[in-house]
Amino acid sequence: MKAFLILEDGTVFEGYHIGAVREVVSEIVFNTSMAGYLEVLTDPSYAGQAVCMTYPLIGNYGVCHEDMESKQPWPDGFIVRELSAVPSNFRSDETIQSFLERHGVPGIAGIDTRALVKLLREKGTMNGMITTNEQFRIESILPKLKEYRTGRVVEKVTCKEPYVIEGTKELSENGPISGSSHFDAEQYARFKESGMTEGEREKRPSLVRELNGAGMRVALLDFGAKDNIAYSLAQRGCQVTIYPAGTSAQEIIASKPDGIMLSNGPGDPKECTGVIAELTKLYETDFPIFGICLGHQLMALATGADTFKMKYGHRGGNHPVKDLATGRVYITSQNHGYVVDMDKLDARVAVPAFVNVNDGTNEGLSYTGKRIFTVQYHPEACAGPQDSAYLFDRFIKMMEEYKNA
Repeated sequence: MKAFLILEDGTVFEGYHIGAVREVVSEIVFNTSMAGYLEVLTDPSYAGQAVCMTYPLIGNYGVCHEDMESKQPWPDGFIVRELSAVPSNFRSDETIQSFLERHGVPGIAGIDTRALVKLLREKGTMNGMITTNEQFRIESILPKLKEYRTGRVVEKVTCKEPYVIEGTKELSENGPISGSSHFDAEQYARFKESGMTEGEREKRPSLVRELNGAGMRVALLDFGAKDNIAYSLAQRGCQVTIYPAGTSAQEIIASKPDGIMLSNGPGDPKECTGVIAELTKLYETDFPIFGICLGHQLMALATGADTFKMKYGHRGGNHPVKDLATGRVYITSQNHGYVVDMDKLDARVAVPAFVNVNDGTNEGLSYTGKRIFTVQYHPEACAGPQDSAYLFDRFIKMMEEYKNA
């Protein structure tokens, strides 16, 4: 069946239909990852967007349910060059076609994804429509595309009730678990017996999975959290309580956590006015706070900084980020279309901690006089890279210092 991708500038791509038979209008973005398409599909940060994968062959290892970052796919649509009909992977539970169809996600394949990405890079992110209607009238479609807004998507993706994930030795040593790419128990045992020094372990932080967070209680505010954020903490021994995005600061404070985690999530951070007001109250406490992606942006807004929309954003698994304190560069996974405005940052409140090597945009903040740090990228990344997983250990150390103060 023919399918069409129509962009708001009037460009039309013709391909063939994949997934569910449904017409959809959405914001069109692209992801440059060579693997991890299932993690992309199940990342709540893509709510309100249709995602184009730049890697030309998608679906070749099928769908492995254990690798999902949430219970369902969130993008409005899926755009690929070629979709593999027959996966080759002993862990595969179903095909991408079946997965998309079962969850009602429409898509298009067979288009020149290179041309699409080049267009988005030159003109910036655009809205678009995926349709199988061969009789479409572009003059009636373009106004709809220009009017589309992602809206308050955090409310759509957040959990409805609080729930708890307990940190255990089994979680730490018997991976991988729900999207975690950590080594299994046998590999970990070999690592432990290898006689590596602490300095050598620091160079390979993704392999160090000792229960250094045992007994720590973390409150995780779910703005669209990927499962591996909670699991990264639980694998280190923490008890993680996940709260809905609309939870009041008073309720979080009353639970007396050892630390507070602010998750990733979709949409324009300035839409989250209620959340920003509650984060302002949490900032005034002494709790250690670690924010990722949208959580990073929301904490900045809560403390008087500003954000703006990027031309086409950062979405992929190969973005170099420099730690301004050490000069070391990490390769990171990213998924964001908004960024903190460094020109409007008050150094008395926060200072830049990380910067994107490619374009110089902010990738993290350290808050002056507070046990608070936030990053724009994803240290819990699956399918990787795992370069920045050490940030969870930094957060745990911060909680230890808070408890012992």
